[in-house]
Amino acid sequence: MPIKQLLAGIALLCASLAQADTITAAGDPWPPFLDPEHAKQGVAVEIVTAALASQGHTLKFSFMPWQRALDGVKDGSIDILVGAWHTQEREAYLMFGDAYLSNDLKFIKRKGDSFAYTGIDSLKGKNIGTVRGYGYGDEFANATHFKKQEAAELMPSILKLAGGRIDLTLEDEVVARSMISKKDPALLEQLEFVDPPLSSNPLHIATGQKNANKTNIIDAFNKGLAAIKADGTFDDILTRNGLK
Repeated sequence: MPIKQLLAGIALLCASLAQADTITAAGDPWPPFLDPEHAKQGVAVEIVTAALASQGHTLKFSFMPWQRALDGVKDGSIDILVGAWHTQEREAYLMFGDAYLSNDLKFIKRKGDSFAYTGIDSLKGKNIGTVRGYGYGDEFANATHFKKQEAAELMPSILKLAGGRIDLTLEDEVVARSMISKKDPALLEQLEFVDPPLSSNPLHIATGQKNANKTNIIDAFNKGLAAIKADGTFDDILTRNGLK
């Protein structure tokens, strides 16, 4: 084999190996889990980065609108979503890793509103702000006895809620408090979080069913998650970020 061809082959192999060791990821700002102001881009990104690093992979994470991130993972142009909730509907196009955190998805109402969540039927006639592409669970997604107003992120719905243009919105309480306190902390005095939550959702990474490396990616994360839990890294991340 000519030396030029040999060198070209070696270069191509090295490039392929380097590419295989880098896993691309995306998500929308969702503090404290995905946070542009966090030194390591958020608690969830820090955990996933550590898990994959323990298996020899580098995570390359980018912030973008949720729907764009979801579409990128679905078509295989992005490897993983760092933080995704499992639903049956999503199984058609996503493969999920082991859960590594949990979120309590709560309705948010205006202070003084008498609304009490007692099940899906208690939402009858309500106008509810949602985030486009989020997985709120199959029962909520399939319900037709209330209206859903979609937005690209949470804050437009919070402003509509405070202004009386919608009845409710919903989000993980830790995330919502973090986002509102950064954008407009005075709004927290106008709003209430409703118990019980709509659901408690385990948080996963997810890769696309169309991704040729989907099984390897999920296996690497699951093994890495077990490793960082065993060596104390996982608990250290939670403690440093005030989540334990």
